[in-house]
Amino acid sequence: MLGVHVASNLKWSQHVDAITSKAAARLHFLKQLKRSGAGRDDLLCFYGTVIRPVLEYDCPVWYSSLTAAQTKALESLQRSALRIIYHDGDYTILRIRAGYDTLESRREQLTERFFNRRVIPEMSCLHYLLPDKRDVSVTGRLRHARTLEPLKSRTVKFSHSFLPYCLDDYI
Repeated sequence: MLGVHVASNLKWSQHVDAITSKAAARLHFLKQLKRSGAGRDDLLCFYGTVIRPVLEYDCPVWYSSLTAAQTKALESLQRSALRIIYHDGDYTILRIRAGYDTLESRREQLTERFFNRRVIPEMSCLHYLLPDKRDVSVTGRLRHARTLEPLKSRTVKFSHSFLPYCLDDYI
């Protein structure tokens, strides 16, 4: 997790501040490319390969613990980039024209993909983190049966961390 700022209180404000400032600095280069006459496809390619990965790097670790203000701050960077590329317009329309989802939905997809590929398989080195499986004789009779025991959490912070979040949303 090189490049992820983890605070001692497990809040992500330091990390979000770091990646927003890093992405904002790269937005400056996007503006320079626009001024030099680069085409829209080139600007979209620059955004998708240089700026957006900074905003998504290692997001399964920190996504579930973001505050609404932090989510808004990250989304505003994509909004700014699309306004630079397309000049003006509604953010939703610009996203559709560019072929991009919101950063929040993209982080959701990346988190789910990481969980399904790197935690769920029994051969995975992270599989041991999962709770025990529930008895099939009980879960087979339930309408919305969860195959794994739910994790018990004493704090809200833990309930918003990666594993409880994924178990609640993806299993």
